[in-house]
Amino acid sequence: MGKVTGFLEYDRQEQKYQLAGERVRHFREFTLPLDDNDLKKQAGRCMDCGIPFCHGPTGCPVHNQIPDWNDLVWSDDWEEAARNLHTTNNFPEFTGRICPAPCEEACTLNLENQPVTIKTIEQAIADKAWEMGFVKPEPADISTGKRVAVIGSGPAGMAGAQQLARAGHEVHVFERQAKPGGLLRYGIPDFKMEKYHIDRRVKQMEAEGVIFHCGVNVGVDKSFASLHNEFDAVLFAGGAEDPRNPNLPGQELAGVHYAMPYLVQANQRVGNEDVTADPIVAAGKHVVVIGGGDTASDCVGTAFRQGALSVTQLDIRPKPPEREDKLTVWPYWPTKMRTSSSQAEGAEREFQAATLGIEGKKGRVIGVQCARVDEKRQPIPDTEFLLKADLVFIAIGFAGSVKAGLLDESGVALDRRSNVVADDRSYRTSSEKVFVAGDMRRGQSLVVWAIREGRQAARSIDTFLMGQSSLPV
Repeated sequence: MGKVTGFLEYDRQEQKYQLAGERVRHFREFTLPLDDNDLKKQAGRCMDCGIPFCHGPTGCPVHNQIPDWNDLVWSDDWEEAARNLHTTNNFPEFTGRICPAPCEEACTLNLENQPVTIKTIEQAIADKAWEMGFVKPEPADISTGKRVAVIGSGPAGMAGAQQLARAGHEVHVFERQAKPGGLLRYGIPDFKMEKYHIDRRVKQMEAEGVIFHCGVNVGVDKSFASLHNEFDAVLFAGGAEDPRNPNLPGQELAGVHYAMPYLVQANQRVGNEDVTADPIVAAGKHVVVIGGGDTASDCVGTAFRQGALSVTQLDIRPKPPEREDKLTVWPYWPTKMRTSSSQAEGAEREFQAATLGIEGKKGRVIGVQCARVDEKRQPIPDTEFLLKADLVFIAIGFAGSVKAGLLDESGVALDRRSNVVADDRSYRTSSEKVFVAGDMRRGQSLVVWAIREGRQAARSIDTFLMGQSSLPV
């Protein structure tokens, strides 16, 4: 906890944003951080609540010791706060920026709609750690002589690789893109997290002995069999990138795209990388985004920054209530009206709207045919409406990992949702010495879950190789 009476003395104070008219002119982060004095007060609001649900399984998958580092920030001990934070989370500057903060929903003060600003404090601790030089490489004292391959360099792969290297193993990370980071780099826009955060973690990991092999698509450029023979253990951490297909009439028209190719291209341009695919750009166009999740929101913000004339977002779900019923939901994640920073930049949002089909002319999209739906998500007769569209993005989630290549070649067992089969204790697949972590195992999920699974899988691999492990649970 922080100050005993802090929650009574200090109001919740959140980070502010640059004005929408200013921030849509660039792709940089636009949050305005609190100063140290305000951060100290916010940390001081952490109360002696008895059972801190914020860092239990409902609040924080990596089990950040939130009351502990709130107290340390209140005491101005930033170095110890950073050390504490890094004991559970390899990359708190990532989660401090892009995690939706279930910890705040689980905070006891959220019963009064005034939770501690946990996410803001976490980001501040992580940024302060870099600023003050607290983050340093932590190479292992000894080498085990064991070699581990990690396929995928997203948050699960990076976390697993770092933990394994610190245990003394020789770790090689294989990434199909030109740079490490997975969807942290290529799926999440820079306005949510600039990529230098990834670059400096990669440098730290390289100093710890991790070797990155970029531009290598295992199962395509390099056979799984050869890799399996070269290493003592293999960790699959390739994510879940197979888009869910709505099979809409007119989906084949020019100007209709899945969300991820669009976001990948946009991030490549911002990162000064070559874009080899046909360009997808929203400048001067009326854009319709189908889907109501984070990926859809990222498309909205990216389209505005590229100069879209208008952006409309379709959500088949009913408009949620402004506030949840605390006594029936807390401390779990509630369904309530949320407006992302991208949506606040001028998007039109249509709720209870089903997409019936895409209309076109001369092979190009000109509109999206929609209708209102009932409580069973079935179209209501005579509620049809047409949205003008020059560009349509489909962002309705993912149907598991891409099977062609690695999964087909490895022959690992998949469940009915196309996820690789493994439990959340051993993380072992049906294939000998092959483990899996992150979205490839659990399906599309949060970065914080990916980090936790990468850490836990690393411990399981270390135990498999050495008979025991000193890595944290």
